[in-house]
Amino acid sequence: MTDRNLAAMSREQLRDYVKKHPQDQAAFQTYMDRLQNEPGIEITSMDQFEQLVRERIRQSQNE
Repeated sequence: MTDRNLAAMSREQLRDYVKKHPQDQAAFQTYMDRLQNEPGIEITSMDQFEQLVRERIRQSQNE
């Protein structure tokens, strides 16, 4: 897989590729770089934090 192909993948496609090819360090680094460049979520209250955690748990159970 070339860097150009990695760059063309969506975040989800790249995540799936990294899961299936854990030995591919270039893919892993590309995925980590992409995650690091995404804007983060600003937590402004404990209620918001708890809601985000519940949503993430639901999402992971549905995958």
